[in-house]
Amino acid sequence: MSGDFTETRKNSKLAYSGRLLQVREDEVVLPDGNPARREYIVHPGAALILPVFDDAHVLLERQYRYPVGEHCYELPAGKLEPNESPLETAKRELLEETGYVAQEWSTICTMLPCIGYSDERIEFFMARKLSYKGASLDEGEFLETLRLPVTEALQWVRDGTIRDSKTMLGLLWLDRILHAGW
Repeated sequence: MSGDFTETRKNSKLAYSGRLLQVREDEVVLPDGNPARREYIVHPGAALILPVFDDAHVLLERQYRYPVGEHCYELPAGKLEPNESPLETAKRELLEETGYVAQEWSTICTMLPCIGYSDERIEFFMARKLSYKGASLDEGEFLETLRLPVTEALQWVRDGTIRDSKTMLGLLWLDRILHAGW
């Protein structure tokens, strides 16, 4: 494909600003010259961690997620703080939420989870050679951790126990890394 379908921003206004997110409303010019409106969420970005133990177990979290009204199983993750690199975020979140530190870190991929209405980017990292130092949850943060064989975590994806998209993708990546040499 060789067409250029780029939209040009004419102006932008802040529609909402909260502690985590902003919502912007932009006027754009479409490739055919017609005007259009775009609403989207501005997100600071996030890092997701695939904490893998030497015995092919993965560390998951279970926490209540208010927007969906459920307890969800997830890989550890957190939002980037200002002037913090995604890897620094990953290391901080792994320690704060799970109490673990890793000696080995590798970059896996970047996910754009909601390209139709958000600029959020999630950077995926694998953490290996884990050792427990003690968790230090943020105020108002409640979760529990569990260690699960990767094969069982993948079964939880298949049977719908794990439905969080970033966790599903992370576990599928992990399976390919461990079993297909990616």
